Amino acid sequence: MEKAGPEREKIRDYRDLSVWKDSMDLAVDIYTLTRAFPRDEMFAMTSQMRRASTSIPANIAEGFGRAQRKVFIQFLRVAQGSLKELETHTVLSRRVGLLNEKQADDLGLRYEKLGKMLVSLVRSLERNGGER
Repeated sequence: MEKAGPEREKIRDYRDLSVWKDSMDLAVDIYTLTRAFPRDEMFAMTSQMRRASTSIPANIAEGFGRAQRKVFIQFLRVAQGSLKELETHTVLSRRVGLLNEKQADDLGLRYEKLGKMLVSLVRSLERNGGER
């Protein structure tokens, strides 16, 4: 499996994947944002958003580690589901006033980009066959 783009470096580890790096950055930012949530949300929205955000890079890593193309694709699809879950929690957080409009909009743009990256990786894996 190779990266698209001019460098075309060989992917040796999940940590080489831009989609994993971006999803890790997103998870860190979700932890930071949810620190400002009220204490009574600790076991509700805070927990849900953190769990969904960490599930995205974790599933990318786990799928890559299985070393089978079809299984990796399955885990990437689980990561996509976690991204949609996080998006839903973000919309709800905005609607109930836990996030402001700018925070929610900024996250929405990141979710869109990350979603496109996941879809692109799945399509590339489906198209190219062979070893991961």
